[in-house]
Amino acid sequence: MSRIQDKARALIASKMKLDESEITPEKNIFNDLGADSLDFVELSMLLEREFNVKFTEDDTAKVKTVGDLYELIEHYAK
Repeated sequence: MSRIQDKARALIASKMKLDESEITPEKNIFNDLGADSLDFVELSMLLEREFNVKFTEDDTAKVKTVGDLYELIEHYAK
């Protein structure tokens, strides 16, 4: 797992009040981790600040899993 993924996993776990071991790439952010739309917006903003990136609405609309979120961060963090 990359440094970005490790850091993102820790932030997701903290925001969602879950153990880091529960945050795996295949987990659905909404169905498996229990996020609602407000949680997701807040999480996206947190990750944008932490990684100094900016996501578009089209980008975030496509995110369903933790793995999707990792890929999005890595795309913009280059």
